[in-house]
Amino acid sequence: MADLRRRRVFRLGLGLASTLSLVALSALNSLQTGAAGGDPTKPTWWAKYQVVSAPGFTSAGDGSRTKSVSVGNNIDASNEPGPQSETSIAINPTNPSQIVAGANEIERLPMRALFSRDGGKTWGGVDPPLPPPRTNNGFDFGSDPGIAWDTRGNVYYSYIVVFFSSGGAINGTEMAVAKSTDGGMTWPANQVAFFAGETGTASFDDKPMITVDTNLNSPFRDTIYVAWDHASFVNGKPSSIIALLVSHSIDGGATFSTPATASSTNPGPKAVIGADPFVAPDGSLHVAWQDVQNRSVTESSSSDGGVTFGPIHVISGTQVAFDIGIPAQSSRRALLYPACGADASAGPNRGTLYCSWMDGTVANGVNVFVSRSTDHGASWSAPLRVNDDAGLADHFNQWLSVDPADGSINVSWNDTRNDPSRLSTDIFYARSTDGGSAFASNVQVTTAPTNETCCDADLGNQYGDYEGIAALGGNIHAVWTDRRASVAALDEEVFTATISVK
Repeated sequence: MADLRRRRVFRLGLGLASTLSLVALSALNSLQTGAAGGDPTKPTWWAKYQVVSAPGFTSAGDGSRTKSVSVGNNIDASNEPGPQSETSIAINPTNPSQIVAGANEIERLPMRALFSRDGGKTWGGVDPPLPPPRTNNGFDFGSDPGIAWDTRGNVYYSYIVVFFSSGGAINGTEMAVAKSTDGGMTWPANQVAFFAGETGTASFDDKPMITVDTNLNSPFRDTIYVAWDHASFVNGKPSSIIALLVSHSIDGGATFSTPATASSTNPGPKAVIGADPFVAPDGSLHVAWQDVQNRSVTESSSSDGGVTFGPIHVISGTQVAFDIGIPAQSSRRALLYPACGADASAGPNRGTLYCSWMDGTVANGVNVFVSRSTDHGASWSAPLRVNDDAGLADHFNQWLSVDPADGSINVSWNDTRNDPSRLSTDIFYARSTDGGSAFASNVQVTTAPTNETCCDADLGNQYGDYEGIAALGGNIHAVWTDRRASVAALDEEVFTATISVK
């Protein structure tokens, strides 16, 4: 009844308004001037009206209304027995039909590199090299993949090498960056750089991630950056993660610099993990990570090609300090790992920085958030939740890619919204076209769920600590760990799908 009365009053108001004289209406409009070029006879919305009423006008929409999104076939890119986990992917900016992905091999020593030469329709796989063991009868393995291309058609694969004695004791670590000049089909041993070596058990380096400056006008074009965390050990166990280190190469990956420290060098306890380096269009290097000690996603930057780093900025405080035992990944636990990017397009948001992360609690679920900076990282917007479901669910292992062609922000993640028990996951995707102010409705990418908690799943690794996504020219390629029923006999596989925006 109240709604009916409101409608009657509204209609009455319209009738009264129609009786206003032209003079009175002009006076009313004169109070609303400003956006109409100072013309007192036109309201503030007049200029917009001229645009939207023009013949042939098509609305550009906003972040919550994107172009049509279609998801291609789910493809088993690895297709091999034995489990894989932790995936990364990148597209050749000079030839988008070439895509390279990487993954951990759990039951084999080397890493796995996956390559496609037809835009992700078919895939092959090879192993990047490992160095020889450091001791007689010892062994070593690779872990933690990261993929990046330069502007000359070379692709780089970063990973950590962990050395062991013959009895299985840790005998040190080092960073590795392998280089392929043929689109990822081969990774010659003489084109692998091993650097930042640690021997014995006093120190341990972990979780490298790679990026390349692909900005054509940057003074540091094609510089390769690798960032990782450096931990100290006491009695053979990690005691603290004391520094976030960054090394760079200016000779195509042949050699890497002495590491610089991106995190705080102040005295006192420190704990940092999950580095993600990314480059702004002016060539400045930014690195984000999780500050465990202070429960915050943080960032610092370098304007001199990774030689020195400036002040640390807090992107957002977090409820999760390090990781969280959500039901879908209760054995390994889901790591809070920021994934970031910069808008290098010619669009209105060029230069804007974006970072994503997951946060929440076991009781209320964890969600995916994105924040942006328009002042080179000095300040960051309030976190915006990306996943749009309303029920109790978990969203984790997110990754972010900014399309350099159109500046769109593309995010994918593991999502339990389809399982009330929060055990089975699907991959979901969302896109923003308005500089991260809003995201379009989430799109399900997977055609079958994965449950990493039962049925002979690899409980020690499960999904790993991250998945991957890459975007270029409206073609988005997601990659993830998948153990759907149809491939469960092969254990955890690496799946991909092409998401197209038209």
